[in-house]
Amino acid sequence: MNTAVDPIQQSRSLAPLREFLATTTRIVGQDLSEPQRVEAVRSALARLIADDAWLPDAAAQPHPEHYQQYLLHCDPLERFSVVSFVWGPGQRTPVHDHMVWGLIGMLRGAETGQSFKRDPNGQLVPDGPPATLSPGDIEMVSPSTGDIHQVSNAYDDRTSISIHVYGGNIGAIARHVFDLESGAIKPFVSGYSSPHVPNLWDMSHIVRASLQQEAA
Repeated sequence: MNTAVDPIQQSRSLAPLREFLATTTRIVGQDLSEPQRVEAVRSALARLIADDAWLPDAAAQPHPEHYQQYLLHCDPLERFSVVSFVWGPGQRTPVHDHMVWGLIGMLRGAETGQSFKRDPNGQLVPDGPPATLSPGDIEMVSPSTGDIHQVSNAYDDRTSISIHVYGGNIGAIARHVFDLESGAIKPFVSGYSSPHVPNLWDMSHIVRASLQQEAA
């Protein structure tokens, strides 16, 4: 059985991600307030997650014991990063924060998120009921509007995948996890689940094919 990947098709399939990255790079280069920037990126993210065929298989693999965070791109100036968050059945995060703005766009499956806020005594308590994201839905987090939550795969029998955009190099940002029972706060850095990122920019096969057609 021939399982070789057509390099031309592979490069073309990544076009939506390339377009999203170009659009977001232009957005973060403008002098915008955070709400304006986030709304502009949200519109671009909505277009990206309208179809899931562009996501490389290597960035869609679950782990049997814990969720995966695959880096798809980090801006050279670390103004934003894009990751695929892959949930195995029933997996969940601890209660955590982000320290930067972020957008979570649901690509496949579904995830459930519970936001938290501080009560008058400084204790973390649920901020409203849990919210479930389905494909195409987008949720925002930000230190300015609400940055602490816990997220889980809504399914116990299948993988779910969301695409996250953050206002920084999220895998290298010092963040926090929270123990609701003890009130303990622990620092953490998430890192990334793979040392490799997709090769978005090798479009040489498309150019060669075009040259061959012109020469025919």
